[in-house]
Formats: sequence, structure tokens, C-alpha cells
Amino acid sequence: MRVMMLSWEYPPRIVGGISPHVFELSQELQRQGIEVHVVTKATPTAPDEETEPSGVQVHRVHLKEEPNDFLHEIQLLNQATDLRVRQLLEDWRPGGEPTILHAHDWLSLDSARELKYEYKLPMVATIHATEHGRHGGIHTTTQRYIHDQEYWLTYEAWRVIVCSEFMKGTVSKIFDVPDDKIDIIYNGVNAARFNFEWPDEERAAQRAKIALPGEKVVMYVGRFVREKGIQVLLNAASVVLAQQPDTKFVIVGGGHRERFEHFARWSGLEDKILFTGFMSGRNLHQMYRCADVAVFPSLYEPFGIVALEAMAAGCAVVTSDAGGLKEVVLHDKTGTTTFAGDPTSLAWGILHALGDAERAAELKVAAAERLVADFAWPNLAEQTIAVYQRVWTEFLTSYWADSTVWPVSPGAEERAKELQLDEKALTGVPIERPRIPVAVPVPAPRPEEDEDEAFWSPAF
Repeated sequence: MRVMMLSWEYPPRIVGGISPHVFELSQELQRQGIEVHVVTKATPTAPDEETEPSGVQVHRVHLKEEPNDFLHEIQLLNQATDLRVRQLLEDWRPGGEPTILHAHDWLSLDSARELKYEYKLPMVATIHATEHGRHGGIHTTTQRYIHDQEYWLTYEAWRVIVCSEFMKGTVSKIFDVPDDKIDIIYNGVNAARFNFEWPDEERAAQRAKIALPGEKVVMYVGRFVREKGIQVLLNAASVVLAQQPDTKFVIVGGGHRERFEHFARWSGLEDKILFTGFMSGRNLHQMYRCADVAVFPSLYEPFGIVALEAMAAGCAVVTSDAGGLKEVVLHDKTGTTTFAGDPTSLAWGILHALGDAERAAELKVAAAERLVADFAWPNLAEQTIAVYQRVWTEFLTSYWADSTVWPVSPGAEERAKELQLDEKALTGVPIERPRIPVAVPVPAPRPEEDEDEAFWSPAF
């Protein structure tokens, strides 16, 4: 079986959580015998065409012009994706090997939909998050457009994959997706990446760069956006420090952090809060290994891969109970959960983790065991393959198989010639630009509106 992954980001290009998810899933699918092709946006730090050591084949496409805004960028990306996928499909079509399109989030909808209808091949979609969830509703024209795109992705998909029970309920409710069309497959973590050899003296030297001797390190990893709840953590910091003054808060993440730094200065906590900037790879893994507690105070979280990473690194984990986090971290079993949006509750959770070393050690052991049982990529890839196999089996017995250009039914080649697919593989097909009277900045992965000032403490 062959799978065509459509994703707007893929390593080394990392904007959000889609990139590491698609990477890890693709690697494991390939190991389990699935031929995986990823079509994604080009980046100067990687070749346009690449076969990775695992066998995954990556095709990075270029935009034909400089985009005017974010939505224009996505339109151009879908045009380039459509063309490259057509070229590949035309090479493969005579062989007739089972081939499925797998679109990740609305950013890949337009090309996936065009290809689905012309080639009459089944398309699977993974919904990683929703615009409705990120903003607590739909409030602007741009948000409405993205929400509609997400709806059409779930409508057009043969099956919809989500990462948690929370997301299943959300997708079913806001997009009217039948429950029996949705498959829950957790995100995963490669725990081995965090268990590298690291001499104690090197770890101590690294820790000395971020904290004084005797200080406990409380670490946050995430984007600097409202939904991640960093403002809740900063408001909880003074409560924690009042009882545990030897605590250092390390804030890891990229984005605009000026108002957060201003709050740290205003509250007199500048010496207790360290902003490191964006980190990834081994540097991030080492930072996890330096932390005593990892805290994720999200207001909205479809899943929470960062919590898995922290557990894999051996941190005591404190999270909010937002969205899928309460499925990832089981309170008093594998970590500590607190009330979303409540600084007092979050402070209690952090103090609970810092003040009871025996309990923290027990939770870490349980968390490590659950990583293997529920969040290991080999198991998650097996579940994904089961979805693919189900889809292909259903496809072969559907009316779509009677009209596909794939050679699984009589007349396929004639239908391909009638559609002039060989010519379209040279030119692609036009994808209309959405007409929205709102400019959306590049390079943000999703448009972000100005934050509601009433949300912030007066110091922000």
C-alpha cells in the first residue's frame, strides 16, 4: 500500500505540532511496510527531493510567486502540491497499487479535494486542532473561512482521524460528523530520543546556565499565544515562589514575548523567570532533562504532545485539564492536573509536584509505563494502517471504484484519457484564491487576531 501525506510543514520546517507528528508517523508507517510519500512546502535547509534513511520519500514544492498574505500562501502551496502529486500519480497509475491520500488539517484541503475527485481515490483526513477551539468560537471573517475549510475537510474525507476523545466530541459537534466516521488515534512520542547518554557533569553544567545551585526548575514549552496559557503560569509564579522561593521558571518557545517579559519585570520576578527563545532537537531534550517539573497550563489543547515529551524525559508533569490533556496526563496516576485558566489551582499543582519527591517519583514510573502502552509510535502506526486498509476495502466495493482512473475496474484508462490527466500532470489545475477582505500575515501558521486586552492582567 502507498500513502501520500499532504502536510504544509515537515522537518526541518517546524511551525507547530503537525510537522513532528507527520514525521514520526511516516517513519513508522514505512518501517511497517507502507510506502510513504510526503508532499510539503520547500525550505532552504533541505533538498526538494529526498529519500530519508527510513525510506520515506519527501517532495518539497516551491510557490510560483511571493504570497501577499497567509491565505494566498496556502492557495499557492495547494497549487504546487496538486501539480507534484499529479506527476507522481501518473507514474504510479498503471501499476494500480492501493494508494490513499492523507491530508493533515485544512491547509491541505484544496489540493486533496481536487485530486480526490479527478482520480477517484479515497482521502483520509487528520484534524489536529480547530479554529473554533483555538479562539473559543468563530468571531472574524478569517476565522469563519478557516472553520468552513475544516468543515469541508471532514466532509470530503472517507474517514476522519482525531487525537483524543475530546477532539472526537468537538469535531462531531461543530462539523456534524457522524461518530462512526471518526477514528481516535493518539499522538505519540519516541521516548528513545530523550534517553540518550548524558554524563552527570555535563547535565550539571547545562543546568548551571539556567538556575542557581539549589533552585528547582519549572519548565514551560509552547508557543506564545493565548490558548497555551502562559499568562496563567506567570500569574501563578508569585504564589509558588512565596512558598518555594528557590524555584526558577524557564520559558521555552518562540514568538512575541515582550508583554510577558514586561510582566516579569513589573511583578519583580525578572530574576526568577528565564525566557530561552525557541528550542528544538537535542537542545530541547537536554532542557527537559534539566527540569524538575514541566508545566503546561493550556486553555485549549486537542492533545498535548509536549506533555508526552516531558514524561519521556523523566519530568514530573503538571497540566491544566483542558481538552485532551486530561486524557494524556491522568491525575494522581501519571501526573497532576489543575483547573484550566486558574492560577491558584496551577500554583497548587506545581507546589504539589515540587514538595513531594516520593509521589513525583511514583508518577514518573507510571508515566513511563503508559508511554509504552498507549503512546508508542509502532502501536499508533498499526492503528493508522488499519484505517487505511478499511478505507481501501470499502473503496473497492463502492461506486467510486466503478469510476476511478485507478486500474481496479474496467474502463479506467479511457476515463484517464478523457480527463486529460497526463496533460494536467504538466500544468496542474487552477485553485481559486479565497476572496476574504482580511489580510493575514505570513509566516504565522494560522492567522492570529489581536489579543483581547481584557484577558490580560493590567501589567501585560
